[in-house]
Amino acid sequence: MKVLVCDKTEKECLEQMRAAGLTVDTHFDITPEQLPTVLPGYDMVVVRSRTKIRQPLIDVCPNLKLIVRGGVGLDTIDVEHARSKGIVVKNTPRASSASVAELAIGYIFMLARSLYKATASLKAEKWDKKSFEGDEVAGKTLGVIGFGHIGAETAKRASLLGMKIIAYDPTARGAFGVTYVSLDELLATADYITLHLPKTKESANMIGAEQFARMKTGVRIINCARGGIINEDALYDALTSGKVAAAALDVFAEEPPTDWKLLKLDNVIGSPHIGAATKEAQTRVGAEVAEIVIEFAQTAIASTEPA
Repeated sequence: MKVLVCDKTEKECLEQMRAAGLTVDTHFDITPEQLPTVLPGYDMVVVRSRTKIRQPLIDVCPNLKLIVRGGVGLDTIDVEHARSKGIVVKNTPRASSASVAELAIGYIFMLARSLYKATASLKAEKWDKKSFEGDEVAGKTLGVIGFGHIGAETAKRASLLGMKIIAYDPTARGAFGVTYVSLDELLATADYITLHLPKTKESANMIGAEQFARMKTGVRIINCARGGIINEDALYDALTSGKVAAAALDVFAEEPPTDWKLLKLDNVIGSPHIGAATKEAQTRVGAEVAEIVIEFAQTAIASTEPA
């Protein structure tokens, strides 16, 4: 079986798949224009966040049997259409959970102690201690919106810091002994809100002007999930009005942004979608991708062998 790997993937992952007898080709710089002519020759495709697998591409790939997204989100793939064509779609939800959770925790500390502004002040050769009185995170309430693998990992770490954890998740898995609440209760109660859910039709713009109005004045918000879950215009208004004290954003509605107004605010810090960008996470993602591809291929081959 033939596998096309469209985005940079660890060498060990590629070697594992080849050792299992698969033909693995890499095309890390493939363009959207090239994909419709290249991908139809493959049984399986491995992508990361760069490569999009949309309906028109799926429709010209009759041999495609498996799409693997190395990462958590599937918003770059037309999943329902792929599955309607009999194509299996997989991702690696656990591999980067710890890395994203650590970034969220790091952002909580940065917001609590104004570390970005304090560093900028010091680099400007100022010694302005009185301007940077912060808050302890212990005793504060952290509202986790989306309590899957990443939400649970974030909650575990925050709990050890002495934070009270409440969570909103429509699936309510019940993990980690967390207190589940309604979204309205979370918004009204939390001192910090961190988002860890996929972007879907239901979650797009789920945090807008109405939701900000229900929050505590002075709440701090962290989004290491997906851009577009928070309405950025509404967030801008909440930040400039003082309703939201500060925000930390690893993700944006457009990446890279075309409108940088949020990041020009003094009470916003951010990063260019680096939640899963650790050596450890990338190694785990590669290992999980190889495992998924090899298991799928072995199962497919076994099903065609005579009894």
